[in-house]
Amino acid sequence: MAFNSLCRRLRASSSRAILEGLRGRARYSQGRHTSAPAQRALAATAAGSGGSDDRRFWLWSSALVPLAVAASAGSLALRSSPEPSLCEAPDLDVGGVMVGGKGSTAYLVKGSHKEVPQELIDELVAICGENVTMDYDERSFHGKPQNSFHKAVNIPDVVVFPRSEEEVSKIVKSCNKHKVPIVPYGGATSIEGHTLSPNGGVCIDMTLMKRVKALHVEDMDVVVEPGIGWMELNEYLEPYGLFFPLDPGPGATIGGMCATRCSGSLAVRYGTMRDNVISLQVVLANGDVVKTASRARKSAAGYDLTRLMIGSEGTLGVITEVTLRLQKIPQHSVVAMCNFPSVKDAADVAIAAMHSGIQVSRVELLDEVMMKGVNLANGKDLPELPTLMFEFIGTEAYSLEQTNIVQKIVSEHNGSDFVFARDPEAKKELWKIRKEALWASFAMEPTFEAMITDVCVPLSHLAELIARSKQELDASQLTCTIVAHAGDGNFHTLVLFDPSEDDQRQEAERLNHLMVHIALSMEGTCTGEHGVGTGKMKYLEEELGMEALRTMKKINKPWIQTTS
Repeated sequence: MAFNSLCRRLRASSSRAILEGLRGRARYSQGRHTSAPAQRALAATAAGSGGSDDRRFWLWSSALVPLAVAASAGSLALRSSPEPSLCEAPDLDVGGVMVGGKGSTAYLVKGSHKEVPQELIDELVAICGENVTMDYDERSFHGKPQNSFHKAVNIPDVVVFPRSEEEVSKIVKSCNKHKVPIVPYGGATSIEGHTLSPNGGVCIDMTLMKRVKALHVEDMDVVVEPGIGWMELNEYLEPYGLFFPLDPGPGATIGGMCATRCSGSLAVRYGTMRDNVISLQVVLANGDVVKTASRARKSAAGYDLTRLMIGSEGTLGVITEVTLRLQKIPQHSVVAMCNFPSVKDAADVAIAAMHSGIQVSRVELLDEVMMKGVNLANGKDLPELPTLMFEFIGTEAYSLEQTNIVQKIVSEHNGSDFVFARDPEAKKELWKIRKEALWASFAMEPTFEAMITDVCVPLSHLAELIARSKQELDASQLTCTIVAHAGDGNFHTLVLFDPSEDDQRQEAERLNHLMVHIALSMEGTCTGEHGVGTGKMKYLEEELGMEALRTMKKINKPWIQTTS
């Protein structure tokens, strides 16, 4: 297929349907930060809530304050657990359906409930002024992740919108004093239930803290607040010829990306979040502020607290400042696309390309079901076959040389319709296909929910993992789409199901369990980049072992004991 023909197909229709879906989800978040004073909000809550339970404010029963890192991908509120297994949730009977425990995805996460004292509410108003709300709709929005399979029995009792590190410190100190749980909140792009508030408490919405505090062009680093999005940051950096290379889902904020140790399609070249953060400032459980490192690119001074915090999902502190490594915007790039008769063929080519020594910046795989969704969502006419997408960067000559090498590899592995783009708009059109994969999946089942897997294996096992998983997915009655960061062994399946149908939810759970256990059997992980949240806790013992979990708990305990 000629490239001009491909471009005509892409340009013949817009992605208005997908973008409208994105806008619809974003509309509520725009302008939602102006809150009424707490006294008026309390009255509105009492008048507008659906029942007496909604009008009550609860206090966590434990003497420990749970922490959650400001998150776009979400954050995990630490809870005390009487269970013998460190990663096992108790069973919970909800409407006659038993959920929870190692054998379930814990569709509904339970928690303990006690009243939040008025004294704390008054203190929060004194700290944040009108940036405090107890409006039921606002609390409900913050307590129900928009694209997460998981739900909680409770929602936040209070939502606050701090504007500075000092305010965050004061909020945490007050919550610590009253022993009330906190769950900071960023872009809310979590899909593993990170921002749930099963114990109620205070939700700290970090999205007003979005300043660029310092840009050091010569040192190629930037100091930012956690609420800034990676897309906003790159818009700011573009005039300086710099960019931040991690690219998770649209809407993700830097604080949440640190919290979950996320990555994205460019990780194959630039690494994950842990490789791109120089230093952090973190508010501990007692309100103290810790700086984890200097701005130097390397240091052998003391423990590596920066890496300890990244990926801790809020169990150790609340991130309030991040110093990031930056990269030069590439001089030139080429985006290539090709089709294959099977996903195994496509995965084999991805592995062969990495083994060739080519400096690939992205290798993304979409299966034929996903391509069908892309066509349906956008009115496109792309081949509905397993598809690989590559990006090569460098000088014009080097990029074209890499493209030619990969084209040869593709031809040796049953590939067809190899096309490539150099024009900026054409490249943007091609990458939009991958970036909008979630919404393209929903176009096939608009009223369904999605359970999204996130397994990752050593690269040599990727083809087998996808082939074995694909066999089960195709045999299921559910609609299942595949996208993969094929260059680093990370594989996602979007399993679409009707949440009102128990048999469909159980089938989605079965497929999720199956893929996780296959990955673990191949020395892989249950989560390559989305984080643990509430959904993956049950797999940690199998993946890491009980001694590793005990060690994590020992590391965590001294940090939490500062609240006593």
